[in-house]
Amino acid sequence: MNKANNIIRALNLALHPEGGYFRETYRSKGEITQENLGPNFEGNRNYSTCIYFLLTSDGFSAFHKIRQDEIWHFYNGSPIKLHLISKDGEYSKIIIGSDFAKGQIPQYVVAYGTWFAAEVINKNDYSLLGCTVAPGFNFLDFELAKRNELIVMFPQYKSIITTLTRS
Repeated sequence: MNKANNIIRALNLALHPEGGYFRETYRSKGEITQENLGPNFEGNRNYSTCIYFLLTSDGFSAFHKIRQDEIWHFYNGSPIKLHLISKDGEYSKIIIGSDFAKGQIPQYVVAYGTWFAAEVINKNDYSLLGCTVAPGFNFLDFELAKRNELIVMFPQYKSIITTLTRS
């Protein structure tokens, strides 16, 4: 895990509320106004934002959702398993990585309103990724899942929800 710690220091990453480490690397200067965003948003949003995101195998990115589409980009390290529960209640998982012969993909778009969580596949490893959000990310648009509430909504996924939530 020394390599992960070196990346965290080199990229000046901080703890993320969902788990892992992050740093915003881009926030567009232009904004979309509240009236053009619609009722699901409060206030203006930048056109787009982007972060570095690092996850280690001794943690996970807990189930959460946002009001925008989020594009995950794979950079380095272990592939990750992205767990998704759609607005319609369909569970799926995607492997984001660079081993294309094994069906891994280097980027994936998580549709707005989807509950999602991530974990590093390889033990004692890390994943370095990027996440791009449009319209731009604002913590007002972020909802961290509460375990019991998510289980009530999707009781058929109790096991994975319990594994990838903190409370």
